[in-house]
Parts: sequence; C-alpha cells; structure tokens
Amino acid sequence: MEIADYELFQVPPRWLFLRVETDTGLVGWGEPVVEGRARTVETAVEELFETYLLGEDPLRIEDHWQTMYRGGFYRGGPVLMSAIAGVDQALWDISGKHLGVPVYELLGGPARERMRVYQWVGGDRPTDVAEQAAEQVEAGFTALKMNATPEMRRVDTPAAVEAAVDRLGAVREAVGDEVDIGVDFHGRVAKSQAKKLAAALEVHDPFFVEEPVPPGHEDALPAVANHTSTPIATGERLYSRWDFTEVFEDGAVDVIQPDLSHAGGISEVKRIAAMAEAYDVALAPHCPLGPIALAACLQVDAVAGNALIQEQSLDIHYNEGTDELDYLADPAVFEYDGGYVDLPEGPGLGIEIDEDVVRERTGDVDWHNPVWRHDDGSVAEW
Repeated sequence: MEIADYELFQVPPRWLFLRVETDTGLVGWGEPVVEGRARTVETAVEELFETYLLGEDPLRIEDHWQTMYRGGFYRGGPVLMSAIAGVDQALWDISGKHLGVPVYELLGGPARERMRVYQWVGGDRPTDVAEQAAEQVEAGFTALKMNATPEMRRVDTPAAVEAAVDRLGAVREAVGDEVDIGVDFHGRVAKSQAKKLAAALEVHDPFFVEEPVPPGHEDALPAVANHTSTPIATGERLYSRWDFTEVFEDGAVDVIQPDLSHAGGISEVKRIAAMAEAYDVALAPHCPLGPIALAACLQVDAVAGNALIQEQSLDIHYNEGTDELDYLADPAVFEYDGGYVDLPEGPGLGIEIDEDVVRERTGDVDWHNPVWRHDDGSVAEW
C-alpha cells in the first residue's frame, strides 16, 4: 500500500482539512491548521508530501513522523508542527481503517468508555456569561469555560480585576457549585497582573486558570501558582514534548493542554500525555477546531490515564455560520450526553467526513484574529 494522492481544503469558519488517499482506495483525514494562517500551513503540508510522503507506505507512521520532524534540519514551531499534526492524524486514520479498528485500539486499547467535555460561554470580550452558562447547564453540560477578561494593561486598575471577579461570580451564582468553570486568561495578562487576578478569582473556586501568562513566559508560571491554589493550565501554544519539558520540571502546572492539530498530532500528544503522567499532571487537549481534530483528541483521551476533560467547539464564538457537526455524515458520533461524549467506535478516527459538504464549502477562508489595542494605541494581547 502506498500514499497515492492528497488534497487540502480550506473550509469555514477557519479550518484546513487534509484528505490522503492510498493506491488501494483507503482515505484518511487530518486537520492541519494554525488559525489565521491556513494558507501558510497548507504550503507546509504540500512540501511534506512532495518531499517525503508520496509513494511511501502510510502504515510507517513513526518513521514518517521522525522524517518530517528531523529531515528538514529546522524543526518545531506552530507551522511545521501543525503540518506534521494533520499528516499524522490522517495516517493514523488510514491505519485504523486498514485494520478495521479505532485508532485507540492501536494505542493500547481504551482506558475509559466516554470522555467528559466542557462548553464555551461568552466571547473574546465576555458578556452575558451568566445567562449563557445557565442555558448550557440546562442542556446537560457539567463543565464550562469562559474568558476571564477583555484586554488588560500590564498593571491594570482595581476596577478591572473586580469586574473579572464579578463576572465569574455571576456565573457561579447562576450554575451553582456542582458545575466546573474553567477561566481562560488567554495569554493576555502580564505576569504582574496575572498574580493579582488569579488570587482574586479564587473566591469563586474556578476549575482551572488557563494560559495565565503569554507564551514564552512559562518561567513566570511558578510565581502565579504561588499566589493561588487554583490549578494552573497551559500548553495550547507549545508544540512538542521538548517545549513541555520546562513546564513539567518547574512543577507549577497542573493541567496541560496540547493541541492535536498543533503539537505534532496523535503520535506526539500521546508522548506528551505520558510525560505529564510521570509528573502527576492532567491532560485536557485544546480543541476549538473542527471534527477531525476533535476525533483525534478523543483517540488520545481514550488511552491516556491522566485525561481530565476535553474541549470541543460546538457553538463556540468563532464558529459563525458553520459548526463542528456540519462536515460529518453522521453528527450523532459527537452526541453530548450529561456532559460526556462516547468514544468513537468506527475504524480509524471513527468519523465519516461528508466530502460533498467539504467540497461545496471549500474556498479561500480569510479568518484572522482581531488586533486589539490599548487606549494609548499600543498593541494588546488578544
């Protein structure tokens, strides 16, 4: 069996799908994308196929991973690792379909039967979160996540901190103490402010505080952790096991959030999860993306003993006009019940992509995150 062809599809709202076909007719799907940089990643995927993959055996996944990662001399970073991630997902999909089993059976078999998921409430600048939170709990979700704040100055006013505390407090009052509420700092809070904000939010007992400082400042995480007993989560902008090493060794992080479409795919996140378990750190994969990425996440969640909870993008504020279920031939595979989703039972990634919908909606997807500015005109973290 050989890799015979590949196609890439930029689809709304902001995703890039990869279709890989073998000479035997088997098809595997992957989701290699950096949100807002889909065309850049598309070019990287094309280079990987033209240089290393066409004509090769798709079942030699580990050899292909090492070749893509090491073969070009320069390595790591969001673009290359996202390109590798999507290829890796598609090759695992082909392998599972070739053998007639879900990918998680090839990774050692499931350690659980279903996976807890959380639901986003609010938007980039969170508003009306209490009302939305109550609606999602009524719909059956037992865990939510919200942005903590809009943009913040490096040292902001007491009123800005108080507004964040009041916002979380309103959600806590609306949903009660039986619901977990993750609070995402989104890397938009500087270290000096993150310490104060994390400590102030603790009164409402958040599930975790996510990405409390901007990427590249992981050395500041212990300082934040020393100001709160709330679990610290991070990792959506770390791209390999090597990037996570310092995070594990400094002992400040309780939950890691590698992204299956950014951090080298199923192969690499399985390794990252195993490393995390050795440091008593939980796994909660980042996934505000499409159905292929979510299916890949669930394959790792299935076999990771330290998997805590799974992000998913249903009704997330990014998905205007198109949602994660729209590209599936059978959307019931991601039927959320009581805050959980069953593991996909089909071969490979366990989903069937509706190719007609993909081809119909393919186009030049021009999504970019907003550029925010402070009152003085300087660029703010989004």
